[in-house]
Amino acid sequence: MIIVEDVPLELKGTEGIVRHEIPEAEVIGTADNEASFWRLIKQQQPDLVLLDLGLGGSTTVGVEICRQTKELYKQVKVLIFTGEILNEKLWVDVLDAGADGIILKSGELLTRRDVMAVLEGKQLVFNEPILEKIVERFKHAVSSQLARQEALINYEIDEYDERFLRHLALGYTKEQITTLRGMPFGVKSLEKRQNELVRKLFPGGDSVNATRLVVRAFELRILDIDNLEPDAE
Repeated sequence: MIIVEDVPLELKGTEGIVRHEIPEAEVIGTADNEASFWRLIKQQQPDLVLLDLGLGGSTTVGVEICRQTKELYKQVKVLIFTGEILNEKLWVDVLDAGADGIILKSGELLTRRDVMAVLEGKQLVFNEPILEKIVERFKHAVSSQLARQEALINYEIDEYDERFLRHLALGYTKEQITTLRGMPFGVKSLEKRQNELVRKLFPGGDSVNATRLVVRAFELRILDIDNLEPDAE
């Protein structure tokens, strides 16, 4: 493997972990910047690059090293070993760049099991700190999806209701909504549909405008604020 790490103390610690946890691994070189990494990999291709992301104070350098390595040396595995334990956007960027896994420098750190899993072709290898966040987000996403499905059933919301509410939330007027492909209603029909939705979502019979109706749809999870996309016109 090649280890890419620019902090001498961190490099020493990483080499110690590899030496004790993965004795069969051979470190064929270490690099503390982008240029020295490219010199190394051109001399001898490793099976695995153990890559820190924060090189020279820049996180984007590590992402680009990962991206270019995966493009130029498709058989080389790239395992991220990073102290960027809070930068979730960076995790997404490096996964998009083709990383085979991310090990955060906290919790269990680097293990032989993780390294071997990557070398054996397992995709998306993570250690406990990042796995906990992934599971938490997964559970939240599933719960939100179930809540939305229940709301659609409980309030008898059909696909036209959802489409109508979604476009109101996006700022469309009723006249604009009538021009949408697959929305076979005129303005009068949409006004009637809006009144019916008010009756369903506000059982008290309040006088409700379109803005308040849309806010209520968000509150009840009928609309998903993260998935507001207009239909084709």
